[in-house]
Amino acid sequence: MEYFQAGKIKKQAPNHKPNVSTQTGFPSPATHYLEPSIDLNKELIYYKDATFYVRVSGNEWSEFSMLDGDVLIIDRALTPKAGNLVLIVQLGAFKVIRFPATSGSTSFTVWGTITYIIHNTL
Repeated sequence: MEYFQAGKIKKQAPNHKPNVSTQTGFPSPATHYLEPSIDLNKELIYYKDATFYVRVSGNEWSEFSMLDGDVLIIDRALTPKAGNLVLIVQLGAFKVIRFPATSGSTSFTVWGTITYIIHNTL
């Protein structure tokens, strides 16, 4: 005769480990929802603390394709290069110019470099 010890049976600990799911059949039609959304701050901003937004009022700067209601993204931390659009202060007023190739005697102060022009389509 064999002798067995009687006692309480222990539950087995769960053995769930995260695994990569294996897909079978057709892919889910909702897989495009898994893509990350576009963060405009990451795409359009170089230096967050030095970036400003200006809304254009009027068509004074239409020669630079800046129309009424457009938004300018201006970065004050960037050093402008020849040909860049910059916002300047001249005689106490803001103006937009192309930064000159030669930095001769200039009578203006560069306020910031325009990095993007967002057009209002409404």
